[in-house]
Amino acid sequence: MSLQLSVLDQTPIRRGGTAVESLQESIQLARLADKLGYTRYWLSEHHNSATLAMAAPEILIARLAGETNYIRFGSGGIMLPNHSALKVAENFRLLEALYPNRIDLGLGRAPGGDRISAQLLNPSNTFDPQEYIRQIRDLQNFLTDTPAEGNAQGKVKAIPIVDTAPELWMLTSSGESGYLAAHAGMALSYAQFINPIGGAAAVASYRQRFRPSAQLSAPQANVGIFAFCSESERKVQEVQAVMDYRLLSFEKGQYNEMPTYEIAKAYNYTPGEWQRVLFNRGRMVIGTPDVVKEKITALTNEFDVEEVVIATFAEQAEDRFRSYELFSEVFELAERQTRQFA
Repeated sequence: MSLQLSVLDQTPIRRGGTAVESLQESIQLARLADKLGYTRYWLSEHHNSATLAMAAPEILIARLAGETNYIRFGSGGIMLPNHSALKVAENFRLLEALYPNRIDLGLGRAPGGDRISAQLLNPSNTFDPQEYIRQIRDLQNFLTDTPAEGNAQGKVKAIPIVDTAPELWMLTSSGESGYLAAHAGMALSYAQFINPIGGAAAVASYRQRFRPSAQLSAPQANVGIFAFCSESERKVQEVQAVMDYRLLSFEKGQYNEMPTYEIAKAYNYTPGEWQRVLFNRGRMVIGTPDVVKEKITALTNEFDVEEVVIATFAEQAEDRFRSYELFSEVFELAERQTRQFA
């Protein structure tokens, strides 16, 4: 099977830009990804951030799916401990009713921000891993109308009741959530853009331990990565510099800084910081078309997957759009889509 590419949109707000502009850019990018032959378009959930515009993926999914024809839309992900399992099931059943067989429900357990925000979003959140496991079980029961303790033995149903269901995905940057996905019979998405160590082993272990469920009969996995492609070596170097600086800033707790190339270029890294930069480069693929093709192909071979989810940051919207166009060209996505829907 040919490689599939998908989009992770973290709705970045650029320096000097606004959340309104960021969301309008997402609409344009979704239309473009649909035309270019991308498989999925996932939106992330973040809170208390001045640099990201997305706190409610389910709302933007409804808008973007209505702007497109083929591409799947989903959460990458819904941070389940911030919500009730029933409400998440209702939101995504409604989306599935609106756009049958085009909705993914990706789940994560990180807060998507700081713990204070997480506590305010869900005051009953205990941050107990066992509670997260119970929520996953309750969510699956709501989506399959299975009577259980969490839905008062079937007396409470997630509406609307529809014949199809969203695909369930577990998001992970460690082996632990991979075990949960295998046990629950869910698809697995490994976040290489968060942790570049141990991903291939986590996916392999997930496959070995997988137990079929009502939603999924065989293991299914993909890998997510920061990526940028340009024909211009200069733009490649600029994006690399900004991403190096940006990820190091995150590690320092500086989440709301919006760096430019000039800021990144002028920064003088200590030897220890430069070691972190080199480590973080394992979280990204940045280069010209021939370089990214080689690196993405190597990544899929390492993970033994047929799908890569790409998150792209660029100072200019046109560079971000062009990057996704180039990835589509490199892997001939649009040509395959044309044949599929001809």
